Amino acid sequence: MAEAILYDATKCMACRACQVACKQWNELPAEMTTNRGTYENPPDLSPHTWIKIKFIEVEKEGKLDWLFTRQACMHCTDASCAQVCPTGAISHQDGFVIIAQEWCIGCGYCIQACPFHVPHKDEVLGTARKCTSCIDRRSGGLEPACVKTCPTGALTFGDRNELVAEGRDRVEALKAEGYSNAYLYGDEELGGLHVLYVLDDSPAAYGLPESPQVAISASVGQWLSGILTAGVVAAVPFWLLFRRKKQIEAEQKSEVEGGVR
Repeated sequence: MAEAILYDATKCMACRACQVACKQWNELPAEMTTNRGTYENPPDLSPHTWIKIKFIEVEKEGKLDWLFTRQACMHCTDASCAQVCPTGAISHQDGFVIIAQEWCIGCGYCIQACPFHVPHKDEVLGTARKCTSCIDRRSGGLEPACVKTCPTGALTFGDRNELVAEGRDRVEALKAEGYSNAYLYGDEELGGLHVLYVLDDSPAAYGLPESPQVAISASVGQWLSGILTAGVVAAVPFWLLFRRKKQIEAEQKSEVEGGVR
């Protein structure tokens, strides 16, 4: 079963409980912040901030209004980060995109490839880091920490097909209420995202790319040739990639056999 998260922007009140829950569960350090004249802090995602609620000020019918949107990994089906990773450190698990820290060499190509600017390199650990969809919680039958803590029901976790149906119904209801630009983001983008957004306006109004693109094969070749040029290949011998592929195949085989039983 492919799982997903549904975020309903119309139910979000920007309390940022999800940000706190993510920090607490994943034991991520606090960020040094300053008064920047806005309610949102920190200013962006980082190696230590994997989810952030963004405030967007808009004018509607001559009045100022706020739009709130969730910034975190979108867990794309067609994930550019996974396609450009030279060691196979990035893979899908139950639909979510995971970076195996023990295989990451910190080359930064996933950072360049992501259309949502999500992964960030931890300069101390030397690896790329981002939302893990609380894989440790999910493996124990629990929902992600951000979903668990949301007080308004803006975040829902479950089977992706069911959440897509729920999101479509919610969008139709919004259109019936007069929100003609209401949209379910992630239904089809990049092969289908595993974080879906119910929006009462266009994706552009929420700062989301309307047509996110997967890294093309030519780009992949350029990035990999960059590794060779930089001499990083000395640190990434071919046996490492071979071992990682074998490990992924073994894990997938184990999951299939477990399902059969």
